[in-house]
Amino acid sequence: MGIPLRPWAAPPDGTGTRWSHYREFGPAKEVSSIVSLGWQGFAGWDRELRILPDGCADLVWDGRSLDVVITAGAPERRWLPGTARTLGLRLRRGGAGSLLGHGLFELPAGTTRLADMWGRRAGRAEELLASSKSFEARRNVLEALVAERLRDVQPDSRAIAAAHGLGTPGAKPADVAHELGISERGLRRLLRSETGCGPKQLQRILRFQRFHRRLPALARGRTSLAVVAVELGYADQSHLGRECRLLSGSSPAALVRSWARQDALAEKFQTARPGTARIGPRDNPFRNG
Repeated sequence: MGIPLRPWAAPPDGTGTRWSHYREFGPAKEVSSIVSLGWQGFAGWDRELRILPDGCADLVWDGRSLDVVITAGAPERRWLPGTARTLGLRLRRGGAGSLLGHGLFELPAGTTRLADMWGRRAGRAEELLASSKSFEARRNVLEALVAERLRDVQPDSRAIAAAHGLGTPGAKPADVAHELGISERGLRRLLRSETGCGPKQLQRILRFQRFHRRLPALARGRTSLAVVAVELGYADQSHLGRECRLLSGSSPAALVRSWARQDALAEKFQTARPGTARIGPRDNPFRNG
């Protein structure tokens, strides 16, 4: 599914009274073969949230329905009310198609209700999620659902290995296919089924994710777009710009400005940056699950 631009944000009114939060946690051992991480989000204010593509699929509970969310080649935008608390499990890149029982290329980009694929099993999970009173209880429901599914299906380890291999800077699809003992055409079929995109598209997404991780340094003036473009293997800064617009809907400079604006708000209102949380118990939007 991807991630928000950053783990927390504030609206542009500059009052410092409303905040959006996103945090990740490790999966239970029983599902770690197919789940890379779990996450929880709090919208903070009514808005359309932009989710950047990462080549993964997520199982997402938004308080109303349990959905599969895919962002394979463009940002996904989801409307969230200010009180929304979402919970998700991010499936390992290369394993989603096998777990879901559907080739991801068959599914529309964006949101598909899980009950449309898994039927009553997913419907029961929705009922349990709706009646659960805490974050821990909802997390247990989601992980139990995936663990139950894993007793029926076995993810294709070749696809997970292929996605990992293509994430290495400079990797060539032909070499990855050779290491897995399949043809390049076979690699393409495999990845389209498990990730929704072919090798080249997946590499573009993974390179963009590496750019996303450079945003803090860019916003704080520690490097430049021209330098980052070269370091990440783009032909030039214009190439980075084209890719960024396609995969995020914004120019690189706009993403950097957005990040820098949130850093300024953090300083103004003494709000912690990721990894240095100073939110008190009365301010924690997760305190009630």
